Amino acid sequence: MLFVYSFVPLRFQKAGGKFFFIKTDPFMNRMRLILLLLLTVLVLTSPLSLHAAAAAGETKSITLDDAVRIGLERSRMLEIARLDRDMAGQKIRETWSEVLPQLTTGFTYTRTLKSSVLLLPPGQGFPSTLETSSDNAGHATLDLRQPIFNVSAFTGIKAASIVRKMSEAAYLNAEASVVADIKISYFDALISKDQLKLIEQSIDRWEQSRKDTRAMFRQGIAADIDTLKAFLSVENLRPDLLQAQNRVAITMTKLKNVMGVPADSSIVLSGKLELSSATYPADIAAAYREALDARPDLRQLDFQVKAEGEKVSAVRAERFPVISAFGKLETQTAFNDDVRTVDSVWPSSSSVGLQFTMPIFTGYRISSQVEQAKIAQLQTRTRLEDLRANIRAEIEVRVLNFRESQKRIEVQSQTIGVAERSYSISLLRFKEGIGSRLELTDAELQLNKAKTNYLQAVYDYLVAGVQLEKALGRSRVEVALQG
Repeated sequence: MLFVYSFVPLRFQKAGGKFFFIKTDPFMNRMRLILLLLLTVLVLTSPLSLHAAAAAGETKSITLDDAVRIGLERSRMLEIARLDRDMAGQKIRETWSEVLPQLTTGFTYTRTLKSSVLLLPPGQGFPSTLETSSDNAGHATLDLRQPIFNVSAFTGIKAASIVRKMSEAAYLNAEASVVADIKISYFDALISKDQLKLIEQSIDRWEQSRKDTRAMFRQGIAADIDTLKAFLSVENLRPDLLQAQNRVAITMTKLKNVMGVPADSSIVLSGKLELSSATYPADIAAAYREALDARPDLRQLDFQVKAEGEKVSAVRAERFPVISAFGKLETQTAFNDDVRTVDSVWPSSSSVGLQFTMPIFTGYRISSQVEQAKIAQLQTRTRLEDLRANIRAEIEVRVLNFRESQKRIEVQSQTIGVAERSYSISLLRFKEGIGSRLELTDAELQLNKAKTNYLQAVYDYLVAGVQLEKALGRSRVEVALQG
């Protein structure tokens, strides 16, 4: 994207039929430059820049925070949750209509094709038929109705407000799921890249070992079988390399999908698998208390219990009377074709009144609906208790997994140093002709396994942290990343 702007401190001014150059204010020029730079930064850092980079074939470098931000803006799951929240807001407006005045109007025009006739007794000295309808007729009405007392309507308004809170909690729960999915997908992509690097490093070590073995074979120190084993050690890693490359492509595709970006966009990850600085509750009981206060899915189900209670009240309220005031204004006319419309007469009438309705016997419909609403509320309460029990078990599992990954990191961090030293000693012994090929192979395998285990431990630690954060009701995790 290229911006071109001219900051010439001159302008034209016409006077007396001639043009003169007038110097402009330098301060204004500086302000224009600052505004242009700010506009450029905003455009380049906008979420659309990722799509622009994809269209231009450029590579976009993203951190974990970038991935989360883009995913929150483009997640289809969150868009559905937003629409559900908006729909709940419109439901509240709809329920308010039950207590607000209703004003309706109508107009009817009738054209008579064949007039109605009235038959009269014959022999009375006047025609035996008499036309009783006009060629044209019109009727206009204006009706106003205002509910005065309707318990069911007000109960419905309260229930709709609770449903709105349910949709808010559902949105937060969807947001937490999206954030967790994006972070885990990001970590999946990172570990697949690091595992690919480990295999490439192992191949490089074996390639160097093969070169050393050939040199030793020419010097008569190593046997021919040693060169063959070194060659096979390299070639046996080729399938692992292909699988690792495929895993990188797969994890990147999954990451793009959960972020909601085009699959053909070119992105690189600037983060690294490193330990986070997040803090967690000291024990399971404290973690469980935090989850009970913060879990959005728990709040959502709690609101649903309250909504079911309001539904019970709303059904019961149908037993109460409904009182409404109404008013009506109407006018009508009838005239033949020989009368002009402006000369027609439009007499009007008006009326007001009160309407009282109350069910006396509904065939046990209301009592049955009340019992159904009570059963539905009891079911929701049971699901709420089941969710609390599941949260308690989930918290314990997540905390134990997190602690276990921490301990593995401590052990594996020490193992890597020992494995690197063991490999260096074995390589030196092999070059000096006092070590065997088997000893070197075993040392290389132990080194690769130590690095792989440490990498897996860090990955498990980060994933366990994300899952623990979600279980605690925290929507986002601060992870130390190097960009």
